[in-house]
This record gives sequence, C-alpha cells and structure tokens, in this order.
Amino acid sequence: MNSRQQPIPVVVLAGFLGSGKTTLLNHLLRGSRGTRIGVVVNDFGSIEIDAMSVAGQVGDSMVSLGGGCLCCAVDGAELDTYLDRLARPEHGIDVIVIEASGLAEPQEMIRMLVANENPAVRYGGMVEVVDAAEFDATRARHPETDRHLAVADLVVLNKTDRVDPAERARIEAVLAGLCPGIPVVAADHGRIDPGLLFDRKEWAETRGQLSFEDLIAEAESARADAEDHRGHAHAHYESTEFASDQALHPRRLIDFLDGRPPGLYRIKGHVHFGVPGHGEKYEVHAVGRFLRFTPLPWGRGEPRRTQLVLIGSGTDGPALLADLAACREPAPHAVAPETMWGVLRYVDPADRPDIEGADAGLTETDFHDADADADEGVYAYADVDPAEG
Repeated sequence: MNSRQQPIPVVVLAGFLGSGKTTLLNHLLRGSRGTRIGVVVNDFGSIEIDAMSVAGQVGDSMVSLGGGCLCCAVDGAELDTYLDRLARPEHGIDVIVIEASGLAEPQEMIRMLVANENPAVRYGGMVEVVDAAEFDATRARHPETDRHLAVADLVVLNKTDRVDPAERARIEAVLAGLCPGIPVVAADHGRIDPGLLFDRKEWAETRGQLSFEDLIAEAESARADAEDHRGHAHAHYESTEFASDQALHPRRLIDFLDGRPPGLYRIKGHVHFGVPGHGEKYEVHAVGRFLRFTPLPWGRGEPRRTQLVLIGSGTDGPALLADLAACREPAPHAVAPETMWGVLRYVDPADRPDIEGADAGLTETDFHDADADADEGVYAYADVDPAEG
C-alpha cells in the first residue's frame, strides 16, 4: 500500500447563477470550526463578485492564508496550479471546495479532478445547488440543468423558504425522476450541515481554549439558532452509529451500499474485512452516491473493528443497523479473496494493496467487470467516467 500522506478531498459546488452557491459556501466557512478549507472560486466574467464575497469570509487577501482558508479565483486552465498550491503541507488544508461558475460544465471539472495525477488531492464528490423558487424557469433557460443533475452526488434544494410545501413536494418529485437515487437535501439560505460534505475538526482538537474569533462564531451561531430553530442541524438530519467487533463480508457490504436509501446522505468511518491478503483498515467515505475506500494501517494496539456513522434525513435507524448487522462475517479467514473486488473498484489504484494469489494478474477492467451486481450509478474513485454513471 502506498504510504504517502492522505490526499485532500476536493468537493465541487455547482449550480446555475443565483442558485445560492456562494451563500452556501460562506455558510460552510462560518461553520467550519477547526477545519481549514481551501476555496477555489471559478468565476465567470472579469469582475469576480463571488470571489470577493467569499474572500470577505476568510481574510483581506484572496491569495494569502487568512481565517483558515485560501481563496483563488481561477479559470479551468489554472485549476491544477491552484490545487497544487492549496495542497502544500505548510497550509494545513483539510478540504478544498471549488465553487464552479454558474455557467460552467461540472462534467468537465469532474473529469479533470478524477484524472488528476497529483497524489496530494482527490475528487470528493459534486454538489449541485438548485433554486427552488426558480426551478422551472431555470430548467427552461438552461436545458442542460437535467444533465448536470444526473452527474451530481448530492443535490441541495435551496431557498425552500420561498415555496410552499406543495410546490416543494412537486419539485422533489421531479428531481427524483431526473436523478433517481441521488439524495436531495432541502435548505434555506444555503444552511446545510458541513458534516454532510466533510469532517469537521472539533475546536478542542486544534485549540487549547476558545479564541476571540471562536467566541464570535459561537455567538453568531447561538443568535441564528434563537432566531430560527431550523438552524439546528438536528432539525434536518439523523445520525446512526454502527460498530462491530466482527468482520464484515465485502460483497454483502457493497450490496448494502449500492441499495442504500435515498435519504442517506453521508457515510463515514472504517471497516474491518479480515479477508486473506486484505487485513487493512478500510476507511470509507460516501457523499450521496459518491463512494471511496482507502486502505490504511491499523494503529498500534487498535482493535480490529468496524465503526461507521450514517447521516441522513427520514432514514430508519433500526433498519439501517439491521442491514449492517446482516453484513457481519464470523469466519473472514475463510472468505475468498475475490470477494474484495467490489470494494477495490472504489479504491484509488495507487492505494490498492498488493494483489496476491487468486487476485494476481487482475487488470482495471477486471475490477469493473468482476462485480456484476454493483450499482453502475455509484462510480469509482479513479477510473470511471462520472458522466457515464
């Protein structure tokens, strides 16, 4: 397994002009706590209004580190350069968010990120922001909306405060037909839980005590919650935690992931398979339909167990736990190594464990063809064209 430093996830934030991308991004920045977010703003036009708006959240300069973030306004040709700059260890960036231009083609940006050969970064999923109040008008002006929705990993239905419940239900039904299986998160003023997209560091992990900046952020959060109870994350999402000291069967887990309910937005944690030749700890990260496994070494004295957190809305926690419990495997040492093929499809080729025995000689095509039951809508990290998913 490659021992290089874990790559930084790059999340694409897309949506047509006026959908609320910048508002959502600023909300993520304000709610980042100890997480350091690198921001790339891909503006359209010579006056970079969105970039200036974001820069106001993170510091006085758009090209210097301030407030834990680094902002860059770029075009597509500069993307690799700025990703390389953001990923430098001295910046300590935890996640990079690209706010795509409202007129950008997200498929092209996804292709660039999936094909990017910089080992310091990896594609982390695409979020499409939709304006509920202008939904029909946007589709009429921009027929490509449907194509953009089809490649999203998560859809944020923004400005739901501007439509009545019946209209919201109608739009959600249309979205279910346009992008079946892709989770839809309702929001107003771009307020979604940052934990749906990336892990946040707790303040206690990065600071011995609250700074003046932290106190201001805490006060702003409390004031927002007092003004509107919808500011509380628990009003929108439920979290289900699963742990098992018994290994999980790879094929049964992949079947569970392929068939996860639409309301399940995020899965994070690690899995113990214990299959011969694959004893590593497999970190799992899913945003919407985007899925990635990363094999990592177990820490000294760390127990071999599975720990997962599942975040969603309208999900049945007990049913999820029962489904995961059914993935347990009491005799992982007797499981054939080829059962790992479905998992390895979602591992960066540079991180795949050495293949031995029955797995020796497999090609990239084998990893995609071997698991005939895999859901083609859930695409792999490195070698599947998302536009075809």
